[in-house]
Amino acid sequence: MAKLYFYYSTMNAGKSTTLLQAAYNYKERGMEPLLITAKLDDRSGYSKIVSRIGIEKKAQQFDGNDDLFSMIKDKHIEKKLNCVLLDEAQFLSKKQVWELARVVDDLKIPVLCYGLRVDFQGNLFPGSLVLLSIADELKEIKTICHCGKKATMVARLDEKGNVIIKGEQIQIGGNESYISLCRLHWCKEIKKANIIDFQS
Repeated sequence: MAKLYFYYSTMNAGKSTTLLQAAYNYKERGMEPLLITAKLDDRSGYSKIVSRIGIEKKAQQFDGNDDLFSMIKDKHIEKKLNCVLLDEAQFLSKKQVWELARVVDDLKIPVLCYGLRVDFQGNLFPGSLVLLSIADELKEIKTICHCGKKATMVARLDEKGNVIIKGEQIQIGGNESYISLCRLHWCKEIKKANIIDFQS
């Protein structure tokens, strides 16, 4: 039975690696996965998903204006799809998450979404919020804070490596811009930045 899955984590937990491994497993069994990633994230070049450990695969791209149900249905007509693997799911719109639900319910194709749960201010991304609400299965991909505890938060860094709390929700970056922390150390870093009222 087809399901909508949301694999969520903080930065640097291996989401893209896990997605690419799933794609490999489908291909190895003679099945056809469709890989999709956000056009917004062009750090590794367009039209591909790249893992930090060096593996990569070509992918379709989406932006906030795309009708994902129609895009996937057209691909399915061209060649029967056995699953959809979508990276950077936090950048999905609410409407697009519901379109992916239609892919599962109407086309009977499993959809596996991989993305961040919260932003650097501790707020849910719009796409993640809807996925947490309607996905059939939620799976956490874990990584650790420098203290050894599970990292559940993401902090944004300035050019000097200092934690900052102000700015746009979306700023593309990697290890130079973000660090994954447990809630305790995230709060400590925020307070160290002299931002006491971040929760108000």
